[in-house]
Amino acid sequence: MAIVSLRGIGKSFRIPSVRRDTVREHVFGLLHPRRFEELRVLDGVDLDVRAGETLGIMGRNGSGKSTLLKIVSGIYQPDRGEVRVAAAVTPILELGVGWNPELNAIDNIYLIGSVMGLALSEIRSAIDEILSFADLERFANLELRHYSSGMAARLAYSVAFKAVREILVLDEIFAVGDAGFRARCHQRYRELSAAGHTVILVSHEPYTIASFCHRAVLLEGGRIAMDDRAERVAEAYLRLLGGAAPAVPAPA
Repeated sequence: MAIVSLRGIGKSFRIPSVRRDTVREHVFGLLHPRRFEELRVLDGVDLDVRAGETLGIMGRNGSGKSTLLKIVSGIYQPDRGEVRVAAAVTPILELGVGWNPELNAIDNIYLIGSVMGLALSEIRSAIDEILSFADLERFANLELRHYSSGMAARLAYSVAFKAVREILVLDEIFAVGDAGFRARCHQRYRELSAAGHTVILVSHEPYTIASFCHRAVLLEGGRIAMDDRAERVAEAYLRLLGGAAPAVPAPA
């Protein structure tokens, strides 16, 4: 049975033809209404994800990957079509949203952890683990405004991984941090997958998709152009980019 089911999903955005940044531009612009171009990002997407499945999503920039993840996560509503999600979703998409830069790491862990659905007792017992996973123990009492983007990203991923419920949605998760942090992310991901969590993963890296996913889809022009085993989709993506398509290993 599908834990995520999408039928006929369509999503468009209105792009203004003229950019207005200042108050003066907006005032004078009242006399000249802007024209808008409709950018269709998703066009009739049908997709089922089974409980416990790991699904990869690939596609060129602008193909609709991130928009699709946001619709599954409930961040965007589709313009048309039906979305059915039968379990709680933990999205790891736009890092840093909701952080308070004037607070230190511990206070922000309480803040974001609560937003992600963790009880205060769960957060309290997990603080040391979260800081250790992010390799930020020395900086626990440092305000986030002094963090580098990489430090903030590691902290965000660490909190989100601890807050995972039934469905985990990831956007380029393995592109952050040094080799040690990526290795910890790989291990945590495999633990969640082995525990039966459903995972939807977007990545431009063919090896990542082939290594961590059993099945994948290829988006092109807002539609699903291919739905197959992960290594086959990864190879098709390489061909789409115009390069050679070496054999991509199947998931271990």
